Amino acid sequence: MIVDLPDTTTSKVSKSLVKIREENGVVALGRVLTLVIATTPGVEEEAIEAANDASREHPMRVIVVTADPDEPADVAPRLDAEIRVGGDAGASEVIVLRAHGPVARDEESLVMALLLPDAPVVTWWPSTAPAVPGVSPLGRIAQRRITDASSQPDPQAALRALVDSYTPGDADFAWTRLTLWRAQLAAVLDQPPYAPVTRVHVTGAADSPSTTLLAAWLRLQLDAPTGYVLTDVAEGSHGIHGVTLERETGVIELIRDQPGVATLRQPDQPLHDVALPRRNLRDCLADELRRLDPDELYGEVIRSGLALLSEPEAEGATA
Repeated sequence: MIVDLPDTTTSKVSKSLVKIREENGVVALGRVLTLVIATTPGVEEEAIEAANDASREHPMRVIVVTADPDEPADVAPRLDAEIRVGGDAGASEVIVLRAHGPVARDEESLVMALLLPDAPVVTWWPSTAPAVPGVSPLGRIAQRRITDASSQPDPQAALRALVDSYTPGDADFAWTRLTLWRAQLAAVLDQPPYAPVTRVHVTGAADSPSTTLLAAWLRLQLDAPTGYVLTDVAEGSHGIHGVTLERETGVIELIRDQPGVATLRQPDQPLHDVALPRRNLRDCLADELRRLDPDELYGEVIRSGLALLSEPEAEGATA
């Protein structure tokens, strides 16, 4: 069910939620958190769909704040709202706030009256994020703050900017997309002969900040020289392409040579096909909502691991 509330106020939105709950039996009990999505007009539906899917694992209230940063400054203040419950909201309640004029510049006041009482708050910027999420209006009220460097015009520059803006509680989907890669590489190195890694080489697309983060994580964890190559997107697939680990006992290669599947090559062992699909928004969001405390490893990689990396190598270079 979708209820439209044109030219309204947050007080009226709150009262409408109570009315819907009383008349239709929709309850807020069992909601474990409030997810605030800050985005721009025209791109909010993809984020809402991901939140609806993730809500089946994490029942929550979703508050979507959309505002056009290029809107003329003299636009009259106005707030249009939309409430989605039932089949249109997964296992959540979705409140869409479309703000115009001065109203759009007071995001914190827009959402404060709609937050679930005594429940943690997570703020997610699916596209453009503030320079320092932790001190932004919607970031100050949140225990966790989620950005996505890959959605920025220059993903690699956006990743480097996270170093200076990092505050405990920050997260980025560039890190979340590494979960399967990190698990697979850790499993490989947890097998005999346990020889130390002497050199690491990572390859991926230039629009993949996850490639750089993976190299930073490996450099930090293995304390071995680490090089990485960022290839032109027009010449190859998106995302991470592969990892090579050199040891005195031989070379280990985990290469994603076809969509969703990687080939694992190890000394004296047969080839293995490993499922390594690129994670979608729903998977990344559900993963991040599983923990509401700061991700200390991510913080260490952002603040220390990236500083250990040199500039990316030229295409065609070898580790």
